Amino acid sequence: MLITADRVLAGPERHLIHDGAVLIRDGVIACVGPREEVQRRSLPGEPRLAHPGATLLPGLIDAHVHLCFDAGTDPVATLRGQEDGTLLADMQRHAEQLLAAGVTTARDLGDRNHLAIRLSRQITEGAVAGPRIVSAGIPVTPPGGHCWFLGGEVSGSDAIRALVQRNSAAGAQVIKVMETGGGLTKGGAQSWETQFAPADLAALVDEAHQAGLPVAAHAHGTDGIVAAVEAGVDTIEHCSWMTATGFEVREDVLARIVEKGIRVCPTVSPDWRMLPKAFGAERAEAMFGAVRRMAEAGVRLIAGTDAGVQRAGFDGLPTSLGFYEHLGLPAERIIAMATSEAADALGLGDVTGRITTGHSADLLVVDGDPLADLAALKSVRTVVAAGKHYQPGRTV
Repeated sequence: MLITADRVLAGPERHLIHDGAVLIRDGVIACVGPREEVQRRSLPGEPRLAHPGATLLPGLIDAHVHLCFDAGTDPVATLRGQEDGTLLADMQRHAEQLLAAGVTTARDLGDRNHLAIRLSRQITEGAVAGPRIVSAGIPVTPPGGHCWFLGGEVSGSDAIRALVQRNSAAGAQVIKVMETGGGLTKGGAQSWETQFAPADLAALVDEAHQAGLPVAAHAHGTDGIVAAVEAGVDTIEHCSWMTATGFEVREDVLARIVEKGIRVCPTVSPDWRMLPKAFGAERAEAMFGAVRRMAEAGVRLIAGTDAGVQRAGFDGLPTSLGFYEHLGLPAERIIAMATSEAADALGLGDVTGRITTGHSADLLVVDGDPLADLAALKSVRTVVAAGKHYQPGRTV
């Protein structure tokens, strides 16, 4: 398949190609470069997709989703009322919604009964349409802790290690730990409250790393963020810097996050513009300011939406990226957060996130130029995932 466009955003190594083209064979990128050069390498009969006025870029990566939730007013109640078969069917629809929005890779950070792993296999086999899924399986939480209803309640280091082993054996590619509480769990720990003792968190990280798996730590509270950094986690999710009375961004901890190369996924909802109304202008500005300070400090931010929780639909990544534009980040950095930076954070930097020879053909074509107007990412023309051209109802 040959795809041509006015602009090709190939990635950090070879960023912008005017009047460019990408040649795809056997699901991978065979060639990328100026249109005339690439066209000479195409064979008679190979499908051709021409996109004048458009930009071709790597498929987007949503680094924090929950396919098992429905983004409704009470996603937990909906999930708890569903049998696994019904839930899996809903997850298949959510996966296709991600793909239709240009997301070709998604990291699922917590489901029930390893359903996201089953769905990942279905997508790989071509049985259903969806993005590549990097799944955490069942998230690790203490008894009654955040998201306990997903089945990951454990107490003590031995039980923690056993759950990590069970997730690994099921095919998980990352381990998710609920280091602090969260608002989704009624009656549980508050978002700023730490849930695991340092020794237990250290045991989890050790077990995961022995299995070759990275650790993603849900951490809203400042104390939980500190604990996650000390334990050596690989990514921090939310990273809201909450305390019982407000917000506290600790500069010494920021410096250690940068020094250790820990990626941070702020999980910005597509509905982010409503935060001042929901939390009050002063509190919302403090939340915005914490993310701005991390960006200024050089923290390697990656894009994620928490898709599935309230008001966070599976088509919302392009809208959520506008939050970073609001903070003053340049479009080039924002796009990298949702492509190459996210791929590196997920351990897929040599697979996807860039348009380069040998990488998976995970591609997005949008109207206009997202470097000039980030909103262009919402105008999807074509999505290619693992070399398959996605069209609603079928992939070819």
